[in-house]
Amino acid sequence: MSFWHRIYSDFLLPSRMKEYSLLLSTAITNGYQFLTIPEYFERLQQNKINSTDKIFIHRHDIDTDPATARKFFEAEQEYGVKTSYYFRKENLDIRLFNDVSEAGHEAGYHYEELSDYCKEKNIHTVEEIKSHYNEIESRFLANLLQIEKKVGRKITSIAAHGDFVNRKLNLPNYSFITSELMKKAGLHLECYNPVLLNSFGYIGSDTPYPKFYHPHSPFEAIESGVNIIYFLSHPRHWRS
Repeated sequence: MSFWHRIYSDFLLPSRMKEYSLLLSTAITNGYQFLTIPEYFERLQQNKINSTDKIFIHRHDIDTDPATARKFFEAEQEYGVKTSYYFRKENLDIRLFNDVSEAGHEAGYHYEELSDYCKEKNIHTVEEIKSHYNEIESRFLANLLQIEKKVGRKITSIAAHGDFVNRKLNLPNYSFITSELMKKAGLHLECYNPVLLNSFGYIGSDTPYPKFYHPHSPFEAIESGVNIIYFLSHPRHWRS
């Protein structure tokens, strides 16, 4: 991203909420059903996804700006659709978390213990960070429990955050997650589960100005009639 594009994105970008409302209405008009990630995964495990189904799965990663995340939520309430929200520990909005949950959306933890540990301990190699997985697991469990206490709810799904440290090491934040750890934490789903990801016909995300979407717009996926659409969004790309 160029310097001027970053300045525009951070300080001058008009709200794109009308575009988001258009995305919802376009999907509905074209016959798509909105499901949360756990709802879809349960159907997938039960072999209840048919080739004729048209499903839209929207994951919100709340890296920043819970105020814009609430704008997403308000639009979804207006159109009667359900999506999935994953909150970072640093900007947990307890009220929004509970509003989302009570409305039937999914609310989970957007975790980053591995990259945080690397930065804190000045770790630069995969071999070294892997030798600290036990400590990272303990931090993850403690942070998850802390969030659950704050919101007064059991969290059952998680989604790894992506950090520059992960890109530098080529090691994602979910690399320390095991089935044993999931069971210990009472979790049912990590959003980077390969069975889940391999089932989608379109996987896309929002990106900064001026492109906005990668690899291409979900509007194009809808118009093409892709049966299972998985779209990842971040508040910072929808309002300065």
